[in-house]
Amino acid sequence: MLATMLCWAMSNAKMKNDSIMENVVSLAKRRGFIYQGSEIYGGLAGTWDYGPLGVALKNNIKNLWWKRFVLDREDMYGFDAAILMNQEVWKSSGHVGGFSDPLVECTKCKKRFRADHLDDKTKCPDCGATLGEEKQFNMMFKTRVGATEDESATSYLRPETAQGMFVNFKNVVDSFHPKLPFGLAQIGKAFRNEIAPRDFLFRTREFEQMEIEYFVRPETWTDAFEGLRAEMHAFVGDIGLAPGDVHELEVPDGDRAHYSKRTIDFEFDYPFGRKELYGLAYRTNFDLSAHTGGSKVDISYFDEETKERFVPHVIEPSFGVDRTVLAVLTSAYTEDEMGGEKRVYLRLAKAVAPVKVAVFPLLKNKPELVAKAREIYTTLKKDIGAVLFDDNGNIGKRYRRQDEIGTPVCLTVDFDTLEDDTVTIRDRDTGEQERVAIGDLKSRLMA
Repeated sequence: MLATMLCWAMSNAKMKNDSIMENVVSLAKRRGFIYQGSEIYGGLAGTWDYGPLGVALKNNIKNLWWKRFVLDREDMYGFDAAILMNQEVWKSSGHVGGFSDPLVECTKCKKRFRADHLDDKTKCPDCGATLGEEKQFNMMFKTRVGATEDESATSYLRPETAQGMFVNFKNVVDSFHPKLPFGLAQIGKAFRNEIAPRDFLFRTREFEQMEIEYFVRPETWTDAFEGLRAEMHAFVGDIGLAPGDVHELEVPDGDRAHYSKRTIDFEFDYPFGRKELYGLAYRTNFDLSAHTGGSKVDISYFDEETKERFVPHVIEPSFGVDRTVLAVLTSAYTEDEMGGEKRVYLRLAKAVAPVKVAVFPLLKNKPELVAKAREIYTTLKKDIGAVLFDDNGNIGKRYRRQDEIGTPVCLTVDFDTLEDDTVTIRDRDTGEQERVAIGDLKSRLMA
């Protein structure tokens, strides 16, 4: 009886979580956050296009990251490396020889699957036929550079942003002469030919990363590791994720990447399960040493004070932009009841909300109200930026639209406004309204 009840509860929870994902995907398309890539041609698996609100949400996340990890620090340098690199970079880093996932192919329907994602590695999950022998599949997208077609023209779409920073370590040292510890920070696209893209934005073939390579003296790596670990948790708060939804997993020996001596995965409670959101790795001096060997160029560091020459070690905090967007959307998705009606809204943190304030005239057909609302909208837009004007439909429908895209505050211009220069401000989460003087709006909304 107990086992039956547990199975029922687990099944019920799965159905609820599946429903949340379906609702989030639906809302994301309907409200202009995220669309399927190449949709009018049937789509392309593992690709997603960001609409106007999705771009705003993503940029807000990236700007918060850049502020915390670059602008607010004295030891960080921004970087933006090319996506295409000399193929020797990927040979030296180990990606050409070892960047692969286990693949199995169905002997009947010929569909391919990642073996480590299957409960039964012998039976096809689609047609039930026998699966073939497990093979290793290199996930890098291979391409050619220039007009020639021989092996020398081979290049790859980068599978990570990190290597662009490692191969430029010497350039930055020669240009800026930074003292250790210091870091290079980059936000950019990466590409992996995933065998089975899945779970919306979670596992895709084209994605964006926010990464830091933080160079330290080998004996100080522990302090640097712990400092960046704390900053990563602080960033989780910046973007509005509940601390209880993010968990640390100490990755054991045997499961870590070949370059890592210690790795912590920051996992998030997605509707489809607890999965990796961010990673923090101690990469030792593997990468700089590998590129020294591959390029025959000395990429060591000379300390002017101690007169020592050595290869720095590296701490790498790595953040997936798209996985962060997905975590923020699923965490913010909320269903409740307001005014006797069911309501769906995004409980987004103000800092990441695509629209900060929406301005309404109470009635669209009253020119004096529209003119006043436009005046307030124009003034606020200069100061706040992410301000939206909406006069389409009745006021209730406008509130619901703004709730659904996560706008924290709606501001309504009514006939009292024309008399006393006050407006109605409505809070997204509570629905509570209050009158505020127009002269106080800027300080109130930017607080």
